[in-house]
Amino acid sequence: MVKMGVAGAYGAFGLKHLDALANIDDVQVTAIFGPNKQKITALATERKIPTACSEFTDFLEQDIDAVILSTPTQMHCDQSIACMRAGKHTFSEIPMADSLSDAKKMDAVQKETGMIGMVGHVRRFNPSHQWIKQRIDAGDFNIQQLDAQTYFFRRTNTNAKGEARSWTDHLLWHHACHTIDLFLYQTGEVPSEVFGLQGPAHPDLGIAMDMTIGLKTPSGKLCTLSLSFNNDGPFGSFFRYIGDTGTYIANYDDLFDGKQNPIDLTGVAVSNNGIELIDREFITAIEENREPNSSFAQGLAVMQVMQLLEDQMGVLKV
Repeated sequence: MVKMGVAGAYGAFGLKHLDALANIDDVQVTAIFGPNKQKITALATERKIPTACSEFTDFLEQDIDAVILSTPTQMHCDQSIACMRAGKHTFSEIPMADSLSDAKKMDAVQKETGMIGMVGHVRRFNPSHQWIKQRIDAGDFNIQQLDAQTYFFRRTNTNAKGEARSWTDHLLWHHACHTIDLFLYQTGEVPSEVFGLQGPAHPDLGIAMDMTIGLKTPSGKLCTLSLSFNNDGPFGSFFRYIGDTGTYIANYDDLFDGKQNPIDLTGVAVSNNGIELIDREFITAIEENREPNSSFAQGLAVMQVMQLLEDQMGVLKV
């Protein structure tokens, strides 16, 4: 039984991880952390979790084997390093950091301590994208282009629950990170050409609200990514795979062909929930003492691409 701690537990993704972990037999959430003592205590009572901590140092002193960090991006590096040096296997939500230099520090400490280090690139685990990956690996499908759209309507500093955020989200270092990693994972290549364009910065948030990214691999595969916080319509991420033997449209855990006919994903994975599947991989890697899919080491490639894009665009970060 893996004893798990979840940091940032009452945030939107902290709650998603708690829901996912409740469906996995060989894990028990024994401690949770959040800076608001009243909120974290109430959540622990509601979920019947033994320990609630409002101080991170107190959280790390608890009897836990592993930690899931659903905390603000700017904390990921320091918190991951603290967790691993405290002897805790560590899962950091994406991005693993907001700079390549910090990501390298995390990878170095993982190697130094020997703890499992994993980053939450959940797109690798969504059944829709797994179905595509299985066909690529079998030689039945070859990507020619991946077109992706990531759209939200977020002109104020709020999270996915519509609550005020204590930190500022970012189109490149968070949302583009999903697609860039997915493209590298599905093609097995690191782009040899990258470009990025960003729109004007928001007067209050200080970040670009619209962005376009293009990637090309050495073999000629293309990725075109459009991102916006200004989209007044359906929100989320939508992926169109254009290949040599078909076209497929992925929307989170669902998959359709190019004519919008649904594709049966039965049997692709033990769950149809990508967050549960990525949590299962983290737990299994701990139990088997092996490198997980989406390890800190594997995450460095996408961080390198994003750093190139930031340097090219002069991306603003709050």
